[in-house]
Amino acid sequence: MVDITHKQNTLRIATAQAVVKVGSESTIEAIQNGTVPKGDVFEMSRAAGLLAIKKTPDILPDCHPLPIEFGGVKFEIIGLEITILCTIKTIYKTGVEVEAMHGASVVALNIYDMLKPIDKQVEIHHIRLLHKSGGKSDINYSEPAIA
Repeated sequence: MVDITHKQNTLRIATAQAVVKVGSESTIEAIQNGTVPKGDVFEMSRAAGLLAIKKTPDILPDCHPLPIEFGGVKFEIIGLEITILCTIKTIYKTGVEVEAMHGASVVALNIYDMLKPIDKQVEIHHIRLLHKSGGKSDINYSEPAIA
């Protein structure tokens, strides 16, 4: 791991996105109506994402264990696409970009897993960092689509 002992604690924020595309409107309706056989897609996926955020240093060897002060997952359905935003905040010496991208990725993967029995055309797209702040450089790749 990189030596961060010389760094100062600052508020670090990162938001990552993933997009899940489904194959039909009936899949979207099943999510919205709560009729997906495996359960509530958004709540189960949110829980999976929060677990992923906390476990990032257990999975990725160069990630420092750090205190997660906030982890949030939001969803927006537009047509056949579900946009996932995962935002992480901490006050620490290193950023939370990887934790945000790991969270968004696992949320998308959980959605895929929950929908595969009813839709064989589910795809995961556009896993990317949208925003980071609090370190040496602030980055805004794109403004989040979900308020």
